[in-house]
Amino acid sequence: MYPYEILHWIDDNEVPSASDATFEKRCPIDDRVVARVTRGLGADVTRAVNVAACAADAWSRQPPPRRGEILGRAAALLRAKEREFGEIIQTETGKPWKNAVAEVGSSADLGVFMESEGSRFYGKTMTSPIPNRAVRTVRAPIGVCAALMPFNSPLAGVAWKAFPALLCGNAVVAKSHELTPYTAIRFGKLLQEAGLPRGVYSAVQGLGPEVGVPLVRDERVGIVSFTGSAPTGKLIQKTVSERSILAKVCLELGGKNPLIVCDDADLTLAAEHAVASAFVDAGQRCAAGSRLIVFRHVYDDFRQALTARAAAVKVGSGPQDDCGPVISRQSLDRLLHAVEGAVSRGARVLAGGHALQSLAPGYYMAPTILENVSPDDEISREELFGPITCLYRVKDFDEAVGLANRTAFGLTGAIHTLNSNRIEEFITRYRAGLVSINGPTYGAGPHMPFGGVKNSGNGFREPGTEALDVYCEWKTVVVNHDPQRV
Repeated sequence: MYPYEILHWIDDNEVPSASDATFEKRCPIDDRVVARVTRGLGADVTRAVNVAACAADAWSRQPPPRRGEILGRAAALLRAKEREFGEIIQTETGKPWKNAVAEVGSSADLGVFMESEGSRFYGKTMTSPIPNRAVRTVRAPIGVCAALMPFNSPLAGVAWKAFPALLCGNAVVAKSHELTPYTAIRFGKLLQEAGLPRGVYSAVQGLGPEVGVPLVRDERVGIVSFTGSAPTGKLIQKTVSERSILAKVCLELGGKNPLIVCDDADLTLAAEHAVASAFVDAGQRCAAGSRLIVFRHVYDDFRQALTARAAAVKVGSGPQDDCGPVISRQSLDRLLHAVEGAVSRGARVLAGGHALQSLAPGYYMAPTILENVSPDDEISREELFGPITCLYRVKDFDEAVGLANRTAFGLTGAIHTLNSNRIEEFITRYRAGLVSINGPTYGAGPHMPFGGVKNSGNGFREPGTEALDVYCEWKTVVVNHDPQRV
């Protein structure tokens, strides 16, 4: 099912790199080498963009409803191949089985949604103060889209970018994350089976400096869409700004997301959502709840409820498990080092804080809760991307909101309260792209725009209808006519 040799997908074929170099893909579940991956070079990127540029024009001339039909067929194929794609996701990420198949389902849902948008590819008509003039706006394709993938949700990551980009009439060159290399290749085969014309979708393998940078620098690329860390996003934006021809840049970056527990909250429900926010997908979500901000009057009771619920989290990759491994040995070591550093600076470990030797050599870390952490400590400021969350004690609502905003990120945030006045004030005062009321910090659907402010993004939103504004340009059309020549 999972191939030992993973190549590029270019011009609807699996092809090797221009070099003979490869790198290992290890499974996070057990540290097995499951594949050798071709290590791409700039020449491979050029080849993929050549193919995309040639295919883009004919594809853009297909009516949007026809483009949507192909996406709908791809969505149906995803549902039919749920087990196969679930196994690929689990091999690459180690996710528990229920989370892997849920990712397949959500990706198919997005394909269905984007199919329907093909029949609602609306522009606007406008009046004109000048006689005998008509004005309208239409959506225009951009051309070639570079889609740079995250590792945490490899199928959803490529679907979130490729489905709307293709619907808008663009050709796509995806850059697989080196830790999850095969998903984007298998997705290309599925699009081919669904009827996508030859060359419209490609995927290249390799490391960021060797493949990602040449892709971003290629001036035939009209849009770069990236999901990942803030430092890499800033580097991409800088690289595009230095080109002689600019491109649109869509960045969906990290988060340091707060979940506030007020003194009137349902503490059992809040603890349930806090645990899910912190530990689903091993905390490897940009929307993970890594800062739990609790009113002092209920702090002790919530801490007890939280630690009890965290103790019930099932760690592993089986059908009934909740929290899988982190993506790599390097990531596990980094997270353990971060906890050690926080403890050396005064933090107290309430739960976890260590690797699970019973699941070694897999990259499993026990769900970790820290307290007595300064809001200015690096573990409070930096995105960890692991199963670690911190508790903070505050006196009242104003201090809670102030602490929630005390971060360079602004992706998501949640509040648990029954007070409608607090709810409305939090919606107004907390700076983020998504606000959750009495729920977890995460939450998205194919119809919902998702993205953040500050270091969490640069203003665009995916998916939803707002994604069409990412992958299209608006073209204003002015038509003058002469009634005397009728």
